[in-house]
Amino acid sequence: MKQLSRRQWESLLVNVALIAICLFALVPIATTLLMSFKSEQDIVRNPPVILPCDTPTSAFDWRECRWALEGYERVLAAKPSEGGLFPVALTGNIVRIYIPNSFLYAITTSLLVVLLAGMAGYAFSRYRFRGHRALLVGILAITAVPLLTNLLALYQIGATLRKAQIPIHDDRIFLIVVYIGFFLPLSVWIAKGFFDAIPRDLDEAALIDGCTPFGALMRIIIPLAFPGLMAVFLLTFVNVWNEFIAGYLLVAKNEFKPAMFGLYEFLGQNIINLQVVAAACILIALPMVIIFIFARRAFFAAMIEGAVKG
Repeated sequence: MKQLSRRQWESLLVNVALIAICLFALVPIATTLLMSFKSEQDIVRNPPVILPCDTPTSAFDWRECRWALEGYERVLAAKPSEGGLFPVALTGNIVRIYIPNSFLYAITTSLLVVLLAGMAGYAFSRYRFRGHRALLVGILAITAVPLLTNLLALYQIGATLRKAQIPIHDDRIFLIVVYIGFFLPLSVWIAKGFFDAIPRDLDEAALIDGCTPFGALMRIIIPLAFPGLMAVFLLTFVNVWNEFIAGYLLVAKNEFKPAMFGLYEFLGQNIINLQVVAAACILIALPMVIIFIFARRAFFAAMIEGAVKG
């Protein structure tokens, strides 16, 4: 038997440690997923069972598994629809109100943050002007201020704007502006780091070949910096999707509140129905996971393409 070298042992130990960490992190996710497909009788059993596949004569029989969709049925609240686009309408508040609201907030905020952070990061990376370092330090200092410390002032601002009855004021727009202000400073630094990694010679070469500064930015710099901008988008999207306290306090009407508030409200109504709560958690997490998977592919594809071009 061939003896492993020291480097091979180190690689093996690192891989084992990473696998153990991943399995440990997946335990609560797998538990929630399994619980969402169990019936209430199997959840409250004592002693508990991981898979509801036992019988009076066997500890496990996959043909006798008792999977249930009770939790999803109560969350989705599907009802026949007459004259609609689909024969069934989903009337549950989580899928009808709160998840679409979170999509609106997360996608709008992420796109605007990418746009603003990209422009600011490019300016800080390529140009030197008076106050350049002071502005960068100030932006970095803002990232150290948690959103929770500003919520009282933001709540008062929102209440004042609401009472003033300004025609263009909307709680949803106000919440998006708050999210942009909170997630933009760190995103500027991330974008600047990616622009700094792109050699300035590429800008000069594009200008020599006849490109305008804007053409060089759009044709050369942005494609190479796309991984960084995608990272900014994903980071902002995940943070906005998971945010609760600002969406809870700064929005007056429940029909404008995000998915995390919907889960909080749903939890209060189904505290003893764990299979229903688990199904709600899975449905809220599913869109974020799907978007991240597709964006992750684009992220790595752009990363490899940028490395080849560089």
